[in-house]
Amino acid sequence: MQVSAMIDRVYGALEQFGTTCSMEEVVGLCPDLTWNQVYLAIDYLNKTGKVSVTLDPDRTYTVKVYPSAGEGSQYSRQDHVHSTV
Repeated sequence: MQVSAMIDRVYGALEQFGTTCSMEEVVGLCPDLTWNQVYLAIDYLNKTGKVSVTLDPDRTYTVKVYPSAGEGSQYSRQDHVHSTV
């Protein structure tokens, strides 16, 4: 699976789920992806401002998604042409 498809898959799942969920829930939302693939997608989406990742006091990573404006994927395809993800 191409990196852009992984990112689209994770971002789409997060948008459908709602605004906030744990990293474990994100992995569960994308059973077709490995934990590492989900992590890389979340890392990219965090760096590009599409999600934020916080560490809760109970040591759980929480992902908050910023929904797109409804025109498909919010990030530009060109964003990850030079990405290391």
